[in-house]
Amino acid sequence: MERQVIASPSRDLAILSRLRLQLAVLWLVAVLLPGAYVYAGFITAESYQAIFNSVVAATLACFVGLISLRRVNAFPGVRSYAFILPSLAVAYGVALVLIFGLRLAYSRSVLTASFVLAVLTTFALIYVADRWTKLLLFIVPGGDAISLKEVSGVDCKIMNNSTLPESNTSIIVADFRHSHDGEWERVLARAAIRGMWVYHSKLIMESLTGKVNIEHLSENNFGSLLPNMAYSKFKRISDIILCIISIPLLFIPMAAMAILIKLDSDGPVIFRQSRVGYRGETFEMFKFRTMRPREVAADENARIQDAMTKSDDDRITRIGRFLRRTRLDELPQILNILRGEMSWIGPRPEAVPLSKWYEQEIPFYSYRHIIRPGISGWAQVHQGHVTDLDSINEKLAYDFYYVKYFSAWLDIVIALRTIPTMIGGFGAR
Repeated sequence: MERQVIASPSRDLAILSRLRLQLAVLWLVAVLLPGAYVYAGFITAESYQAIFNSVVAATLACFVGLISLRRVNAFPGVRSYAFILPSLAVAYGVALVLIFGLRLAYSRSVLTASFVLAVLTTFALIYVADRWTKLLLFIVPGGDAISLKEVSGVDCKIMNNSTLPESNTSIIVADFRHSHDGEWERVLARAAIRGMWVYHSKLIMESLTGKVNIEHLSENNFGSLLPNMAYSKFKRISDIILCIISIPLLFIPMAAMAILIKLDSDGPVIFRQSRVGYRGETFEMFKFRTMRPREVAADENARIQDAMTKSDDDRITRIGRFLRRTRLDELPQILNILRGEMSWIGPRPEAVPLSKWYEQEIPFYSYRHIIRPGISGWAQVHQGHVTDLDSINEKLAYDFYYVKYFSAWLDIVIALRTIPTMIGGFGAR
């Protein structure tokens, strides 16, 4: 969806958010300018071949970096500025790997200047687009479409008659489940023919909030309740590869954590708990122990309360509080990932007593088990730790969104947002 101008000095400013313009500006400033500057000999003498190779590499890096940034920013709750540097750094890093791998001559001056200018130019483009444009939705009355007025960050205009907006890039939103009369059906058809964006209000609401309504099961983009099975297989292979890479790097830090846990309090280093995971199967999940050992409650209600960690819980140890705040207590779940019980990213698995309780109280709760649970997830970076039913309903809406839009792009967003979550301790108990 392109952003539409609400109130600005010029209606042409909406073009600032379009991909083609941003690519053109980025190429001119971050590729052509440093290439021409070095070629003219203002910085240092470089061979023509080295400059040419560097310009080609910088062009590819700029295009891939900007397209990746825009794709990641398509998910709700994502702040554009936070992903500029990672997106471009990865793109330029890949370009350098290709240059070194192919043993091509390159210009360090061109690539360095291009990267710096690319970061600054992208910041400027996004700042101007965010500053002068805002998403404008034209709402067809009827059904649930009117609820979009309650969403912050957008401007909604109710269409009181069948007159279409002047701009062919306008966004028309209607509740397709509602039985509109013949006149409004013709309006929607005319809007589509003119090239306007015509969206189902349900999809717009999901894209703006990052949640999927849990009053009924929601199909994915392929019209199925099953997630993207092709990506599911690719993700499983990626999980294993990442575990193999991570284990040697994390072995010494994890050994140090184990020693601190043992010195801090009596009890085992590893905490084991039965959780409900992929396809509703029960498995034993591993964590670093962060609480003092306690007896397992015999009563069902007591087990439910025991499974909930409360704020400032007096059972948490000193080192345990740090491990929980930084999420480092989850690292032993690498073993669960290798065993195929978990993934790096996915809905968090719940303790068996809690899961049984939620299934009794919340419709479709078990649908979240359709994919492997994860160490971090879409709900965790938005909401954090929850226990009451109202919060669980909201968490489930985030989980359903993850299942519906299950993709590599969404996993990248979650992975990048997990880093500040670990540093800031968001949602930890």
